[in-house]
Amino acid sequence: MQDMHQHYNYMLVGLSYAVSVLGSFTALQFALGIPLARTPGQRWGATLASGMAMGGGAIWAMHFIAMLACSIGAQATYDAVLTAISALIAVVTCSLGLAIAGSAHFRWIHLLGAGTLMGLGVAGMHYLGMSAMLMSAQVTYDIWLVALSVAVAIVASMAALWLAFNLRGKLQMLGSALVMGAAVCGMHYTGMAAVTFSQGDMLPAGFDQGLRGDHLGLVIFVIVMVLLVLALGLSIVRQYRRAALSI
Repeated sequence: MQDMHQHYNYMLVGLSYAVSVLGSFTALQFALGIPLARTPGQRWGATLASGMAMGGGAIWAMHFIAMLACSIGAQATYDAVLTAISALIAVVTCSLGLAIAGSAHFRWIHLLGAGTLMGLGVAGMHYLGMSAMLMSAQVTYDIWLVALSVAVAIVASMAALWLAFNLRGKLQMLGSALVMGAAVCGMHYTGMAAVTFSQGDMLPAGFDQGLRGDHLGLVIFVIVMVLLVLALGLSIVRQYRRAALSI
């Protein structure tokens, strides 16, 4: 079988990084409310909001847009159910990681456990998202690069959790979001380097019902960016209200 080469739309690659940075910054903003929560409901609300921004915006949206940026010279669509499950995995594991890391006074054992759980969830999201691709090609993986991508995901997750509970300044958060965006992209493209596409003979079942569209990546980018900007604005307003009440 003949190997198929990957080619990238660099505009979508850039947009995938941009959405990851904004998602990371928004998640860090919401994470500020976790240790300040006065009730379990407030704590879980802040945790879930931060987990959705991180898992749904910074990680899953980055992954999906970057997948759409990749062309192998053959038509591809995406199984809607598997794609939705991959997004859910990212949100749930990020929320659980934040809940564990922020459950008490900062401890390294909490960071290690939460970061490992979150990293495995991110890697699972990536490879489940890969399996959602419906195309006339066969996929094989380099096991060592897969292992490296999982390790990158775990380390990046630990760094994200540490930053979430140890930074406060806006400029520090922006710098951290830029680094986290790069780390998320690094995991994704390490995972992409692990895969080899080989020419297949026929399209899989469900190809015609899969997600597709010439501008799907741009549409996802716009929708997620609008949601993140609205969420970020809400977070900032709540911070000012908390500050005013404490005066």
